[in-house]
Formats: sequence, C-alpha cells, structure tokens
Amino acid sequence: MSISPSTTGADAPENHMSFGRWLREIGWRHLVGVLALVFAAFPILYVISASLNPVGTVASTGLIPSQVSLTHYQTLLSGAKGPFLQWYLNTIIICAVVAAVQIFFSLLAAYAFSRLRFKGRRGGLLALLLIMMFPATLSMIAIYNMISDIGQVIPAIGLNTLTGYSLALMGGALGQVWLIKGTFDTIPKELDEAAIIDGCNHWQVFRIILLPTLKPIIATTFLLAFVGIISEFLLGSIFLTDNSKKTLAVGLYGLLSGDRSNNLGVFAAGAVMTMVPVIALFQFLQRYIVGGSTAGAVKG
Repeated sequence: MSISPSTTGADAPENHMSFGRWLREIGWRHLVGVLALVFAAFPILYVISASLNPVGTVASTGLIPSQVSLTHYQTLLSGAKGPFLQWYLNTIIICAVVAAVQIFFSLLAAYAFSRLRFKGRRGGLLALLLIMMFPATLSMIAIYNMISDIGQVIPAIGLNTLTGYSLALMGGALGQVWLIKGTFDTIPKELDEAAIIDGCNHWQVFRIILLPTLKPIIATTFLLAFVGIISEFLLGSIFLTDNSKKTLAVGLYGLLSGDRSNNLGVFAAGAVMTMVPVIALFQFLQRYIVGGSTAGAVKG
C-alpha cells in the first residue's frame, strides 16, 4: 500500500499560531501575571534594599542600594535599639501557641457542625458568620477592660503579660470554622459509618479517620492564622507596654515612630527578619498544602 507524500509527517503542514492570536488567547494572561509579580515584588525589594543600605534614611533609600552592608542587622541583633531577640522569641511563642489552639478548636467545631445534627446547628453557623463580619477593632475596648479586670485578680493573665495577650488572641479561635467545615463536607460520610461499625467512637473517628484527610486544610489554616498573628499590631500596642514583653510588630513600630527617617534601615532589617519564620513555615507546610485532600484516609 502506497502512502501519499502529502500525508507523511515530514510533509504535513505545520500549525503555527500567529502572534496576534497568541496574545489574545494566551499571552495576555502571562502579561497580567508578570504585572502582578512586579506589583507584589516592588515593596519587598524596597524593604530589602533599605535593610542593606548602610545610611538607612528615607532620602537615601532606593530600589537598588548604592552600598551593601549588614550594619542594620548587627544593630538589631546586638540589642542597641531594644531587645530584638526577646521580641522575636515572644512572637514565635505567641504565634505557635495561639495558631495551634485556634486551629484545634476550629477543627472540633467544624466536625460538630459538619457531622453532627443538633438543635441550633444552623443558627450557630449563621451567628458565627455574623460575628466574623464585624472587625476585631470594635471589641478592643471591651477586651482591654476585661483583661484589665481579670489581671487585678490573677496578675499572670492580666495586661502587659504574654499569657493575657495570647488569651485575647484566642478569642478568634473559631475564625477558621467555615473553611474547615467546607472540607469536612467533601469527605464521604461512609468513612465515618465504616469506622463506627468497626467499633470506633466519635473521637476515634475524628482523630484516626478524618484528621489524616484534613492535612491540606490544616496546613493552610495554620499558615493563615500564623501570618495573621505575627502581623497583629493594634491589640498588642495597647496590651504590651513593657519593652521585654513586646512582639516584633509592636517593638519595630516603636523604633520607627521614634525617628521615622533615620531608623528606616533598622526597621527594614527587622521586617526582613520577620519574613524568615513565615517563609520557613510555608516551605515546611507546602507538601501538605499541595497534597490530596483525601490522602491518608487508609483503613488500617
């Protein structure tokens, strides 16, 4: 059987997309992505540049530093501008403890709202959603007065204590319930029923069967909670007044407000070092975030 030359792969006509068509269908997406990347990277590059500029003033700082020096990092780590390492330690402890407690209680509440049927379930979900619509700043005065009164009875959890500040932040423990509940709803209930038939109780179903399937959403919500806590400033600024009790956000703002022009480099160095735990946590949790939502749901 002969093969016509017109049908061979070598002589087949090549399908080239014109540049105009490529730009209309695909290229504009790349352009938007590049613009978004530049928009997001510009402030980060400016902060890094300011942290490496030995002069460290507003007037001398540009996107590309004329000189490179680590003097601002040395100033922070030496404690010349304040107990930076103590602020760092306070922040890491508060972020880790509060984020873990928030996610734990959110998981328990999300399991109850998703798997159990009880009176007031729908009303509770709507009430939780309504509370989340109000900004946290509306409750700052009430929380301040409450912690102040509690501190008069139990000084260890009063104002100007890391424990009291952490308890105040834990008031938002149910902020991730809706997000986690949505993931719970996607898990087949047949897994629960099979485990209960095998003799598991609700706690065992939650811990052994469902938790392994929730690794991606747990990692995501923990990262979101961690970032929100490490950048929290308003509540910390009125709770923490002792220099040794401050967090990074409160302490660095104090440096900047003392001399906005000359302390820009030191503030920028502190901001860059604040990024480190967030980036490290994201790199550690990335494998769970991109994992399958049902990975680990293997009956042993």
